[in-house]
Amino acid sequence: MLKHIKTKLGLIALLVIAANISYAADPDIPSLNPDEGRIGEVRRVVDESEFKVCADPENMPYSTSKQEGFEDKIAEVLAKDLGKKLTYTYAYSRQGFFRNTLGANRCDVVIGTTSDSDMMRTSKPYYRAGHVFVWRKDSNFNITDWTSPDLRRGFIGVIDHSPATIPMNDNNLIGNARPYRIQRDLNLPSSFMIDDLAKGDIDIAVAWGPIGGYFAKQSKVPMMVAPIPEYETTNAKGKEYWNISVGVRKKDKDRMTLIQGALDRNQDKIMKILDDFGIPHVAIVEGDSLEKVYHKYGANTKKPEAK
Repeated sequence: MLKHIKTKLGLIALLVIAANISYAADPDIPSLNPDEGRIGEVRRVVDESEFKVCADPENMPYSTSKQEGFEDKIAEVLAKDLGKKLTYTYAYSRQGFFRNTLGANRCDVVIGTTSDSDMMRTSKPYYRAGHVFVWRKDSNFNITDWTSPDLRRGFIGVIDHSPATIPMNDNNLIGNARPYRIQRDLNLPSSFMIDDLAKGDIDIAVAWGPIGGYFAKQSKVPMMVAPIPEYETTNAKGKEYWNISVGVRKKDKDRMTLIQGALDRNQDKIMKILDDFGIPHVAIVEGDSLEKVYHKYGANTKKPEAK
């Protein structure tokens, strides 16, 4: 059960240059055939002069094939520090992404993943993100937590089955919810929820912080962004905040040692990139993991008492 919860919640995080960098004219986007990446198939031979990143070609604010995202900029900093040529393999962040990119040796580095991911070797966390409330400034809402009366004054956009739906349900707000699919429709831009908020189709957005913060900053309609309080002590399934790390294949211990050094040397530059992109972040919680939270607090089903 814990493994299922960890895998499911880990999707949230999906947990995006200098002279020594090369840019691909046409993105290399492998098909996500479920048979690809099997042991015994012909695989790319790793070129240690490359800093080859696995990324989504159309997933702002994280990454694009034009290298416009904040993870692209972080990759640029790391590659430059290590004196390596920055290259990419692109695939859409959907089921099979890690198996068909990192696992199949098509690329060697994932710039952002949950620090407790059991699919790869991860660096020490370099930032921590959570969910946020976003609303139009002209609505004059004042939202600080799940008990804020303004949450009952309109439609709330939320990703279906995301951790934020747990406190929504516990606070009897599901009736106000307008659910969005957890796996993005590739015909829609990644800004779709904030776009709907700007148009007035919803009144409040409950979004993963990097997405909500970035697109609220980009919106022509003035927006307000507020952090959602952590909910893990009430119900581990409602965990709102996650440490974020760089990931490599589990066997790539030496590669991770080099990357960790670059992360340590460039933490100030990385924080500036996050701030420039409007990515909300909070203090890292050392040793944080869903497994520890689940064992400590459990998946409670009892709703909190009304205040």
